[in-house]
Amino acid sequence: MSAAFVRTVTKPGKYTDGHGLFLKVEASGAKRWVQRIVIRGKRTEIGMGSASLVSLAEARETALENRKQARAGGDPLQAKRASQSLLSFEDAARKVHKIHEPTWRNKKHAAQFLSTLETYTFPRMGKLKVSEVTTADVLAVLQPIWLAKPETARRVRQRIGTVMKWAVANGWRADNPAEAISQALPKHTEAQQHRKALPYDKVPEFLDALNASDAGDLTKLALEMVILTASRSSEVRNADWSEFDLEQGIWTRPALRMKSKKEHRVPLSSRALEILAEARKLGRGEGLVFPGTKIGKPLSDMTLLKLTKALGYDVDVHGFRTSFKTWAQESTNTPRDVSEAALAHVVKDKAEAAYARSDFFEKRRRLMEQWASAAVTRQF
Repeated sequence: MSAAFVRTVTKPGKYTDGHGLFLKVEASGAKRWVQRIVIRGKRTEIGMGSASLVSLAEARETALENRKQARAGGDPLQAKRASQSLLSFEDAARKVHKIHEPTWRNKKHAAQFLSTLETYTFPRMGKLKVSEVTTADVLAVLQPIWLAKPETARRVRQRIGTVMKWAVANGWRADNPAEAISQALPKHTEAQQHRKALPYDKVPEFLDALNASDAGDLTKLALEMVILTASRSSEVRNADWSEFDLEQGIWTRPALRMKSKKEHRVPLSSRALEILAEARKLGRGEGLVFPGTKIGKPLSDMTLLKLTKALGYDVDVHGFRTSFKTWAQESTNTPRDVSEAALAHVVKDKAEAAYARSDFFEKRRRLMEQWASAAVTRQF
């Protein structure tokens, strides 16, 4: 049999080749490959696909491999069925999600595992069998968001890896492609590398460790204030009592202390007000809210960083702003403008800035209360 014959033959019938392989031509003109073979003493036939999709050379190669496997006591038909029964990546991900269900901290945390995969992964490789997913597929998923959304990208990669580890454990593949692409991904900018962030669902755990530590009371209160107000370290450390309206729950930061060089109002959550009440009891109620050991000087940035490291967390104090931003993106329906205003970010686009007249204060008040409540009560 030749490749030309396979292309041109039209007469219905069976045309044999070698190793039990034959081409079956139907009256309709359809052509398909079939192999007649003895498996463990029983004669059977294995369908090998349409001749329009499988070439003569490919059919011969598969037929020879089947013959070798059968002569060695194996069952190529069973292997084929097992291959066909493999789960797609999406089905495997949903199964892994179900298996881990008893360990999820809460329903929202469980939902986030699937929601990120549904958004970024399933459209690209959800239908692929877990055995067929390659590093190129994982790279195609991560590359568009690796620099734009580093925290989200990290979570997506971690969750793809969790599914792949399960596939490896089941013997469906020998590697985890999510772990093999580090060198292929671009490096984050220096600023991103130097500002390691804590996943937002770990923030309650951090606060528990902070409150249980033997650090100075004012230091602990200052670091918690940084986290719950999503502020820059300097903004909290240099805070003065004159900036606070405790009755209205508003902290007004003067322009000279803002990166944007514009006055910024911060809505204070219930817990933030409690922190200030505790700080007032420890101080004089005037001047610096969080003074350092030297009179008239604030706590140093290094003091907060050293405390963070001492608690066993390899993250930067500034990174808690990323924790807040990621939480707002993934766990709330907060518009981007509102979360950006909460971080006191400057609108870089001049045309957009010309129309950005609102500071979304009341919306930010609700958001910051929600963030503080979630961080303290673990309701992420």
